[in-house]
Amino acid sequence: MAPFVLFYRYCQSTPRYYIEFHELVSPWHYFFVQGKPLFLSSKLPQASESGEILCMNRSTIYLRGAGGFSDSSRPYTYANYPANQVHRIAIPNSAPSAVYDDQTKQSQALLYRLSGDYNPLHSDPDIAQVAGFTRPILHGLCTLGFAARAVIKSFCNGEPAAVQSIFGRFLLHVYPGETLSTEMWLDGQKVHYQTKVKERNRAVLSGYALLQHIPSSL
Repeated sequence: MAPFVLFYRYCQSTPRYYIEFHELVSPWHYFFVQGKPLFLSSKLPQASESGEILCMNRSTIYLRGAGGFSDSSRPYTYANYPANQVHRIAIPNSAPSAVYDDQTKQSQALLYRLSGDYNPLHSDPDIAQVAGFTRPILHGLCTLGFAARAVIKSFCNGEPAAVQSIFGRFLLHVYPGETLSTEMWLDGQKVHYQTKVKERNRAVLSGYALLQHIPSSL
């Protein structure tokens, strides 16, 4: 099976992540300063219980106000990503090729905690209010999962292995229970997409997915 690459980038105060099924890699950590903020980048392999390397995880975390103690340095990880993983996101002006609506559950963030992300921002109303939200918000990866499912349902005949890679930029938070409407534009083997919260008519995520092949039914 061809490797499945998952890459997504957050804006400003949220981290960047890259996950790729790959051979064994050596873990490393790297700090770099960009003015007042500090960035912590890391790359760690993930293995099965038998010791088989399943994937490589790469992340960049934005630490607000933790920098400023030295001259700005080069953002090592993002600057060294392969060019095919950092295409510019361009949402077409034409009508979308497909639109897929999916309503999240009120308990969506609590269910997603089962993945191992226990950040209280997604479960504790008091922590959410301190962060400036009216209530707990949905995990970014969960939102990306809804967008990926929209692409798979609309262009891959429901087959996840048809997706080679996916890239996304997170634009705004999502509250559990809101409806996610994903607009998609097919361009060769690339699907440009934009996900909006239907109730607020606000874009929360945009990006593209690269397909292994175009299904003959399209």
